[in-house]
Amino acid sequence: MSNTSVPSKDQVLVPETLLKKRKQSEKTAEERKAAAVERKKQNKAKREVIFKRAEKYVKEYRDAEREQIRLAREAKKDGSFYVPAQPKLVFVVRIKGINKIAPKPRKILQLLRLLQINNGVFVRLNKATLEMLRVVEPWVAYGEPNLKSVRELIYKRGYGKIDRQRIPLTDNALIEEKLGEFGILSIEDLIHEIFTVGPHFKQASNFLWPFKLSSPTGGFRQRKFKHFIEGGDLGDREHFINNLIRKMN
Repeated sequence: MSNTSVPSKDQVLVPETLLKKRKQSEKTAEERKAAAVERKKQNKAKREVIFKRAEKYVKEYRDAEREQIRLAREAKKDGSFYVPAQPKLVFVVRIKGINKIAPKPRKILQLLRLLQINNGVFVRLNKATLEMLRVVEPWVAYGEPNLKSVRELIYKRGYGKIDRQRIPLTDNALIEEKLGEFGILSIEDLIHEIFTVGPHFKQASNFLWPFKLSSPTGGFRQRKFKHFIEGGDLGDREHFINNLIRKMN
């Protein structure tokens, strides 16, 4: 007597290929679910790291500010003057066009990525860049930005260079994708690297697209084509660059 069972009328035979597809779909769904859980854990751990770093940066900035105040007070007590160290960072804004411009300053403006009026960039200040700035001084204004200016520029006007595209910095993942190998995971890491002129300043600065600023509120001075110390707008403004940034940001 044969043991082969005959399906009843109510039973429906499912093709083997369909069963395999179902099993594969279930497996894929489980893998996706597990990946999502793992990704959630990683994101939570990453957020904690970013938060701790931000707290550390705030303390670092505060300590540096207090140290400057302490040194200034001690100098005053001793009857001398406190002279701060030469700035390591400057913000450079182009405020004049390219009419009748010689090849050398034109080339330097290209190297600084200041291709249009009201474009601005962060520059590490050293002997070489100082010489470059002196050559292009008739076309730019520059000075030492404070932390507030750096933060406002990057948060409000910050765009990253991603695959040659100008992409707004709306997600820390965009920064991590391009600068993660240098330990820069978030916008606060980026601000810290720029402001402190860290070891990976070059990569961070090149990642940032030149800032496209507005014409200053109230316009430039009447003597726009004179040096700042002569009552104009050109050249080194030192810490007064922050006033210009506020008007253009």
